[in-house]
Amino acid sequence: MPGSDPLQARVPPIRGGDLAAMYYGQRRSGDFYDFLRVNHDRVLFGLFDVAGRLEDTRSILRAVQENFRYYGAKLLAASENNEVDAMLELWVRLNGTLMKAAGGVHSCPAFLGCYNEEIQLLTYLNAGHNPGLIWDGERAGELGATALPLGLFSHSVPDASVIRLGRANSLLAASRGVVEARHRGEEFGLERVKAYLEEVGFETAHETCVGLLARVQQFMKTAPTHNDVTAMALVRSL
Repeated sequence: MPGSDPLQARVPPIRGGDLAAMYYGQRRSGDFYDFLRVNHDRVLFGLFDVAGRLEDTRSILRAVQENFRYYGAKLLAASENNEVDAMLELWVRLNGTLMKAAGGVHSCPAFLGCYNEEIQLLTYLNAGHNPGLIWDGERAGELGATALPLGLFSHSVPDASVIRLGRANSLLAASRGVVEARHRGEEFGLERVKAYLEEVGFETAHETCVGLLARVQQFMKTAPTHNDVTAMALVRSL
């Protein structure tokens, strides 16, 4: 229905690992995530941050989610379709969807990923989002921006990258509300997210997300209500 909230995201099981995402409390702003199994080997996921308050962005969120699912399946279902090319085309489609739904320019940083279970490859597109973090067993590396945020320019040219996830490797993406959480004027910051990922070594994606949001609350000394606070993780099994 126009103006209704995004559909509930259902996390698909994956071979050799697991996926998870979690909000702290109730959604207040434009954060949302979604997952889609597009074929036997590929799972598509996305973490979005539509600018503005939820009451003003519901129709935009719903339009983006519907086309994320529609075009994600259309572009990635056929195994012969190149994953990088498909992710670039998905960005183009979602960019157009968002601008149409918003009636013009409306920023939406996003982190999009397609994980191929058969070959353990992650194809990702970071559209002006906080860097995704990859734990390789020794340190947390950053997956920085490869494209502008959705919704800013109708003819922008995106890029995408590919990385292999080894055994016990993990991906963690955190929303702006995590990084910008403050206590006495000090920001939680991306470095604390990286330090968390390097310290904990959780074996499940759910534990990774829960632990990060708990770490933010501990840092703030109160429940975070300043913004949406969201985490998404993909963890490969040992």
